[in-house]
Amino acid sequence: MPPDAPATLVAPAAATASAPEPLVHVRGLNVRFVSREATVHAVNGVDFDLAQNEALCILGESGSGKSVTLRALMRLNPPKKTVMSGTLRVGGQDVVAAPESAMADLRGRVVSMIFQEPMTALDPVFTIGRQIAETILRHEGTSRAEADRRALELLELVQIPSARRRLAAYPHELSGGLRQRAMIAIALSCRPKLLLADEPTTALDATVQIQILLLLRRLQQELGMGVIFVTHDLGVAGEVADRIAVMYAGRFIEEGPVGALMRGPLHPYARGLMGATVHAGLRGQRLTTIPGAPPDLRDPPRGCAFAPRCPLVGEDCLPAVPALRSPLPGRQVRCLRVEDAA
Repeated sequence: MPPDAPATLVAPAAATASAPEPLVHVRGLNVRFVSREATVHAVNGVDFDLAQNEALCILGESGSGKSVTLRALMRLNPPKKTVMSGTLRVGGQDVVAAPESAMADLRGRVVSMIFQEPMTALDPVFTIGRQIAETILRHEGTSRAEADRRALELLELVQIPSARRRLAAYPHELSGGLRQRAMIAIALSCRPKLLLADEPTTALDATVQIQILLLLRRLQQELGMGVIFVTHDLGVAGEVADRIAVMYAGRFIEEGPVGALMRGPLHPYARGLMGATVHAGLRGQRLTTIPGAPPDLRDPPRGCAFAPRCPLVGEDCLPAVPALRSPLPGRQVRCLRVEDAA
């Protein structure tokens, strides 16, 4: 409420005390891939909220359900094979129940995604400028001239050199780093409230990786977006996140502020990930490894999915999935051995 608003417009105390609806609200999200051969339980009861202007990093091994969770927010998983349930709201829109026409309007305007490999995500037969302008025309209905002008501004925003010349370039004419910047420009073209980034630096060399990460973080803060970043790289998580959620076998097993979680992970799996991270202080030492392999999600285990690989496993870990606990302020962990791990 502006400070000079009339007194008669002030909301009642009960209304002002209520918290604003989060940008993303997820409760009990389940995603199954069903075929004649098997049913894959890819995501199993994920709960989280994302506030405006917040950056969440989902961390975990390949196959843990990170990308499936991200795609569920835009309902991009294969429709004929996907069964999705739970509560999933993005920008106030019910993603699970919305008709496809509503989802087409939501994608790009409210939520956008930067995909893992830009060479396969960009259309090879259209120029970079055409692909950015088409997105603007679809969602905002501006003139072609205005869309082209915005496309140039976006390429300059993501710091592509010789931006005007790059508008007429095709994806194969750009380096991996420039293609990734072009993907970011397309994702930002309609000023989305939520930006999803699915391991956007995996295919890039280390120098370009850090440039892209710093660019994403700067744009997130300048444009006031919420960001969900998927990765298996702890260094990436530390650069871009306010909060980290560690995912294993389709569930969030630990969640907390980035600094606190990286300094003192509570779940044995999270501790294993931290111990397996390469950094300068490990010169001459053997890396820590997590024995075994992630479970087969066609037949998920009944109890704690990490039990077969866990050094602290006990008989009480096997009958049922551990509930989330909050042993410290702002921290959640799905483990019966939190005290032992700490």
